[in-house]
Order: sequence, then C-alpha cells, then structure tokens
Amino acid sequence: MDWIDAAVAASLIPLAVWILLSGLDDLVLDAVCLRYWLQLRWQRRCPFQPPLEEQWREVRQARVAIFVPLWHEHKVIGGMLEHNTAAIKYSNYDFFIGAYPNDHLTIEAIREAEARFPNVHLATCPHDGPTSKADNLNWIYQRMLLYEEERECHFDIVVTHDAEDLIHSEALGWINYFMQASDMVQIPVLALPTPLWEFTHGVYCDDFCEYQTKDMLARQLLGGFIPSNGVGTGYSRRALEALASASGNRIFEPTCLTEDYENGLRLHRLRALQRFVPITRFNGSFVATREYFPRRFKAAVRQRTRWITGISLQSWERNGWRGGWRQKYWFWRDRKGLVGNPVSLLANWILIYGVATYLWSRHAGTPWGLAEMASHWAGLWLLWATLFLQLWRTAVRMACVTRVYGFGFAAAVPLRTLWANWINCLATVSAVKRFALAKLRGRPLVWIKTEHAYPSRGALMEHKQRLGEILVKCHFLAPEEVESALAAKPPDVRLGEHLIRQGRLSEEQVYEALSRQQNIPLLHLDSKDVRRRVARTLPAAVSRQWKVLPFRISAGSLFLASAELPTDEMQQALRQHVKLEVRFQLITAGNYERLERELLRS
Repeated sequence: MDWIDAAVAASLIPLAVWILLSGLDDLVLDAVCLRYWLQLRWQRRCPFQPPLEEQWREVRQARVAIFVPLWHEHKVIGGMLEHNTAAIKYSNYDFFIGAYPNDHLTIEAIREAEARFPNVHLATCPHDGPTSKADNLNWIYQRMLLYEEERECHFDIVVTHDAEDLIHSEALGWINYFMQASDMVQIPVLALPTPLWEFTHGVYCDDFCEYQTKDMLARQLLGGFIPSNGVGTGYSRRALEALASASGNRIFEPTCLTEDYENGLRLHRLRALQRFVPITRFNGSFVATREYFPRRFKAAVRQRTRWITGISLQSWERNGWRGGWRQKYWFWRDRKGLVGNPVSLLANWILIYGVATYLWSRHAGTPWGLAEMASHWAGLWLLWATLFLQLWRTAVRMACVTRVYGFGFAAAVPLRTLWANWINCLATVSAVKRFALAKLRGRPLVWIKTEHAYPSRGALMEHKQRLGEILVKCHFLAPEEVESALAAKPPDVRLGEHLIRQGRLSEEQVYEALSRQQNIPLLHLDSKDVRRRVARTLPAAVSRQWKVLPFRISAGSLFLASAELPTDEMQQALRQHVKLEVRFQLITAGNYERLERELLRS
C-alpha cells in the first residue's frame, strides 16, 4: 500500500492548487452577485432588475412565434400544448411544432393538436430524422416565413421551447417588455421539485438554482455574453435576420449539439443586446420555465455528455479562445469542467482514503496517516484555504437552493454534490471519447436524444389560472363577486359547486370556465351518438365511480366524457381496465347523469 500513499501524497499539491484557483474564481462571481442583491434590497435601484407589473402590462403585445423541435415526443407534446395554451396569459402568440416525416406518431399527435388549437401549426422537415435540434429549428423558421406569406402577417419575436416545458403564465409578457431594448431575452430555467430521495434529479435542481441565480446574473453584470438556455429564450426578428445574413441563412448552426450556447456567443459578437431576467417571484411563483430533467443516472450522464461535448469541446474547436479578456474568461468558466469534473471525483476519493488511513493509523497506534502527509507536502495554509472555499461553495449552493425549494431540500446538497461529481465525471469521459472517435472516423456528431416526461395533472395545477380569474375574464362574475363567493363558501365545497347551488351561475357556465382552465374540450353528448358497446368499454361500476363514459375509440385512443376534472388517481385507476391511451373531454354533471341512466343501466 506504500505506492498508493505515495501517489496520493504526490497528487495533493496540484489538487489543492486547482481547488484553490477554481474556488477563488467562483468567489469573484459570488462577490459580484452579492453586491447586486444587496443593492436591490436596500437601494431598490440597480441594473437588470425585473419590471413592475404596471410597466410590462402597458406595453403593446408583439406577435410571438414559439418554436418547439421534436423527435419521438408523441407521448408528451399533446399535454404540453394543452397545458401551456391554457396557462399562458398572453393573447398574441402561435406555436410552430417541428417534426420529421419518419416520426409518424409525433406528426399524428401534432395534427390532432392543430385540430383543437387554431394557434398550433405543424412544421415538417423535408428529410428524415433525427438530424440535429438546430436543423429542426431552422426548418421551423422556414415554415413560419411561409405562414407569414400565406396569412400576410409578421412575427416580431421568436421564443424557443422543448416538448417538456411548463411555460410560466407571464413569461411571454416579460419577454415582450424586455425586447423593447434587447435583441435576446433569457427567462430563467428551473427544475420541477421531486422527492428528496431522487438524487439524480435533485442534482439538476441544485445546478440550475445556482447557475441561474449566480452565473447567468454575473455574466450580465460583468459584460459577458449570455448563452441561451435553449428554452425560454426570446429572439427579436432583427437578431434572427442578423444571424441569417452572417451565416448563409443558418439561424441555428446545424452542426452544433448546443446551438443555444452558440447563438448566445454569435449574437454577442454581432453586438446584439442580450438580457437575462433574474429569478423573481411573482404572484407566489417564480417566473421561470419549469421542467423535469432526467431522473435516472444513465439518462443524466447521456444528457450531460451532449452538453459537455457541445459547450466545452465543440465550441473550443469552432471558436478557440478568440475575443477580449472578458470573452476568454467566460470561455474558461465554461470549459474548466473538462478538468474540474474528474478532479472533483478524485478529490472525493482522496477524502475517503484520507479519513480511512487516519482512522487506521489511530487504531494501529502509528503516527503517520494522510493528514500528516498533507501537512508535510502541501502546508496547512493551503489545506485550510481549500477547506474554507469548499465549505463556502457548499453554503452558497445551499442558499440558492433554499430560496427556490426550501431548507429541507437544500440540507441534502452536500450529499447530492458527491453524486453530481460521479455524473459529471462519467459525462466528461464519455464526451471526450465520443468527440475523439467522431474526429478520428470523420463522422459528424448527432443529436443525443434524451427521453422526456411531462408533469402529472396534479403537478400542473399550480401553474394554471384560478377558476375565479377565468370567471372574471369570461364576464360571468365581477372580481368582487368572486371574492365574496370564496369567503362565503364552506371549506369542503368547491367554488363552482357553491356558485351553482347559490344560483349565481348555471352549470354550463361553470363547466365552460373549467374547460378553459384545464384546456379540455367541453361538449354535449346525446345517447344516440354513443354506441352502447363503446360506452361499456369500462366496467359500469368504474364509470360510475369516476363519472366517466367512453364515447369514441379513434387512432389508438379511448375518448372519455368526464363530469369530473381528471386527476392522477383517476388516470391510474382507469389504466388498470384499458390498454389504450385515454383522452378526456368534459361534459356537465347533468349530461353525464342522463347518459349514465340511458346507456349503463340495464
């Protein structure tokens, strides 16, 4: 074991020096952001602060095109469009959804959404996929241009999103406001909360909290380029036209695995004005794009392999270290993970080995252990400095996470940091291997697909508009009537039921508002339009329990008329009785009772 001790001892000085340099680098950003937050708290005036509500609501709504590139996303795109079209509090926007001709299920799902939502449009690539996300986005852009010619309209802003995104209800309004003086606006991206024991997804929660709270803000304050996060990024048309003219009509670079990062750099070089909107709480929620990231170890390594390949290796190959000192500094920040990720894992192993040898030396009564070696070779001052920086780094990360997820979740940051080191190290090794093999074989790097999951209906509820807000927008009730009804209703009675009982609204009005809130179509069914054998696809007892009635089977889906809003519990119970994909449509309680009486009772 002497050779292990010698190897560990020899690595201590370079390891400690790296940790010291990297820690001091992080400390600079901490100081910059701390100064900003103190200014914002005490002086109430500093650059880049979020707008007041009356400021951005008074701005004319520019027409927005939302680009969503897809490859094998038929399971989630319907839910994404259904939720976001109901949640977004912005009226002047359209979705352009990109798909490949050989992805038939995704195209079918988009066409079904087109039939339901007039502001959803399919953009089909002219060749089979997958190619790259950037190539898909470029063809979506061409479809938007064709749409403008056909409809004689013009889109002022383009916003990019993915199939798993929850778009904040006010995000488009904020992008529209900041776009008055900017060419690119980035809304924060945050992971949706998951249980404490899901360490892999918890790493994403920690990473995005710290990166969006500190790194992105520091880039802006120090005059660095703002990389797009790929989602929640708004581009002005003049910015996209500048990108097109500078690179042969390629808005998004098709050979890049991280075209979002590349676009941020390209726009900065074109002297476009970029703005990152700091994480801000508005009406009880953070204005940010929320989503689930990979929740399994292998999927996380796969996704981060793409990020490291694109940001660290491909960008290095394409851009080198050109630019002023600010740009070189941010290149260093973005690429130091190539060394830092393996070194972090090495530091974990040496820590474990050091504790083990120290305990063994105490048990054996020998005075020599790793602690003594460290004192001899590196010096106590270096060890204490690196220890302080590591503790400070953990404290900063915990503070960022506490702000979004609470202290209980943040308490596990130290454990998740160890888990993150494993993920990042393996992703770095995989990225370097993949990049090297592609160069040796002369083959292009292709889109590494990550499986996506969309949140359950329960998780989506906090992002939807409240029923009272919709009743006011529909002019069914005045705001003060909604407030009085909320105050008067019994705690175990839902608002809609209370309003119907009081005779203040009809059953049809309440269900129309629920339909808008959930973005589930409301229909009226007659028993003559429903085949009895279809109606009995589910056991009668199950249909009565959940107040649902099968009324159509089409394109591999079972369509259910429901008098209740679908819940996760309801869907789990129904899956036990039917193999088909279930689609819900609302009917009133009175309509359901008539159908149940005529079709289900013997």
